[in-house]
Amino acid sequence: MRILYGIQGTGNGHLARARALVPALRERGLDLDFVLSGRDRQDYFNMELFGDYRCYRGLSLITERGRLRHWQTMRRNNGLQFLRDMKDIQVDAYDLVISDFEPVTAWAARRAGVKCIGISHQNAFRFAVPKVRAYIGSRLILSYFAPADINLGLHWHHFHQPVLPPLIESLQGRRVDGSKILVYMGFEDVDDIIEFVKPFHAFNFLIYAKVPTERQLGHIRVKPLSHSEFHADLVDCAGVVSNAGFELASECLALGKKLLVKPLAGQFEQLSNALALQALNRGTVIESLNPAVLEKWLQRPGFSAIPYPDVPGAIADWLAAGAVQSPADLAAPLWDSMEIPVEYDRRLGRALIPGLIS
Repeated sequence: MRILYGIQGTGNGHLARARALVPALRERGLDLDFVLSGRDRQDYFNMELFGDYRCYRGLSLITERGRLRHWQTMRRNNGLQFLRDMKDIQVDAYDLVISDFEPVTAWAARRAGVKCIGISHQNAFRFAVPKVRAYIGSRLILSYFAPADINLGLHWHHFHQPVLPPLIESLQGRRVDGSKILVYMGFEDVDDIIEFVKPFHAFNFLIYAKVPTERQLGHIRVKPLSHSEFHADLVDCAGVVSNAGFELASECLALGKKLLVKPLAGQFEQLSNALALQALNRGTVIESLNPAVLEKWLQRPGFSAIPYPDVPGAIADWLAAGAVQSPADLAAPLWDSMEIPVEYDRRLGRALIPGLIS
């Protein structure tokens, strides 16, 4: 089976999911080509797994210092260029298109009548999972941004919905360094992050950011983005400070790391992710870089690891068999195979409680 795999390149979470799924697909003999969109080719890193991938401008979000900029986003996205890119992809040469919230391949498949399967966290929001109030426009975007014939949604808990557990790489934990705090806040200014963590000299902060070279500032080290080095630091850190993206939080839950998250202001998905973490009692949420909350959070312990099953293998088997099983039937045995050491607190409703440390 020849598959065109489209990956949304804004941020690194979609790529992290693909890094987990691609080896399993190749083990089943599936032939893969890749399309990425959302950022310039020179801004990708550690891309050997994807071979000779193609890049398109696609559609992406514009952010500034932790806030979504709606007007700049509208100006940045070029509809005519998107149509040209969509026509440039010869999807009729493929048996199947997979889209991880990548719009160019998804719409090209729709136009050509080629079967498209959407595999993303965003698809979970089609169901009754934790979601913040309002943001009607964002919900419409989630529904129509990357349309597919079959949608697989991924989330940290089933929430009694037909969603799958997270799609993550296998990570082996090791002895935790209680003073080591990993920081990855791609939507924040790195100087703001440094000022945020500077007062806490009893801890060593590793900040991964889009910087050309490494810097050591006393108990703070700023490191360039690296997939392999980041994960090496993730497995033995005591906790993670991040925005509220899905994939890094998934890895933290699988390893039992405590989480302090600052969702991207005005972004429905990240705000809903923060709500879900609070409802599962697995994350502390902040609206701003608040040192008082950080001080309390640094003193709290970690959690028990959540033993998520082999979701990459299950999806790869499902695809290799022709994807005839329904998403609900695919999801149910995955949740049944694991013990879930978290409970969903429905009482939280749809309101975030910033700064809450339980």
